[in-house]
Amino acid sequence: MIRARITGTGSYLPEKVLTNFDIEKFLDTSDEWIRTRTGISERRIAADDENTSDLATKASERALEMAGVRPEELDLIVMGTITGDYPWPATACVVQVNLGAVNSGAYDVSAACSGFIYALSAAADRIQAGNAKKILVIGAEILTRICDWKDRNTCILFGDGAGAVVLEAVEGENGVLSTHLHADGSQLELLYQPGFSTKIVLSVEAIERKEQYLKMEGNEVFKVAVRSMTEAGKEALAANNMTSADVSLFVPHQANLRILEAVAKRLKLMDERTYINVDRFGNTSGATIPIALDEANRAGRIKEGDILLFDAFGGGFTWASALVRW
Repeated sequence: MIRARITGTGSYLPEKVLTNFDIEKFLDTSDEWIRTRTGISERRIAADDENTSDLATKASERALEMAGVRPEELDLIVMGTITGDYPWPATACVVQVNLGAVNSGAYDVSAACSGFIYALSAAADRIQAGNAKKILVIGAEILTRICDWKDRNTCILFGDGAGAVVLEAVEGENGVLSTHLHADGSQLELLYQPGFSTKIVLSVEAIERKEQYLKMEGNEVFKVAVRSMTEAGKEALAANNMTSADVSLFVPHQANLRILEAVAKRLKLMDERTYINVDRFGNTSGATIPIALDEANRAGRIKEGDILLFDAFGGGFTWASALVRW
């Protein structure tokens, strides 16, 4: 059968590093307080002249180079992001131009931290249906520009970055085995960005209310995230008649260390198989999984035939999982 196989990975992190000690200088917090609650020590910050499309383009170029695929060979670009260059058009269209992918369609997926898996699912389905042969899937964010840097409960969590994978149609058992997508819009106000759009329009009053910044009820999000990611991970394994013992590498969304450890424990993956880099990059939303995947891949942590489990939870609420045979 035809499957969508990952043939290349790439990532890009901005050069500027913002440590917890840097944050201590302008916010009532401490390195110890942040690390104890989140596991984060530092995060990357995009330069003033860097846009989300720039980060995505650099990650994509590295993924294409690894795959040996030319931009003009791409049939489609699907990008998970909630911090695109513009409200519209899709930032994937900007990346398309930057890469020179002249034969490719392009669109964005808005599913917050689950965005990469949502995008991966759409791309894999298209390949398996025989409608594409080569697709670029991206997760990219500049979350630090929608953070209130006076709110220590949120700004300490987030960072900027991008990751990408190339999917190619192949025959055999290697590739994306299944994807599982879920949502619950009834709880969106626990994690969302209120403005600015058609509901809350740009105004002086809205800016004074700080509607442009992301809002989060951390304790409530934690409980739902752990439960949802655990269920999604188990669903992916059950759908393929596998157990945690079959998993070679668990690549979860890097929300914060407490969530990662809670989910890994419930999935019986609380060991070296769980890949963690949230300590160095913070939460980059839809970019966390492809960044972690690229790091693991380039470090030689993945070999042919390995079973990889992706698992994410984000605003919306959305949550999703995917099982991949490398």
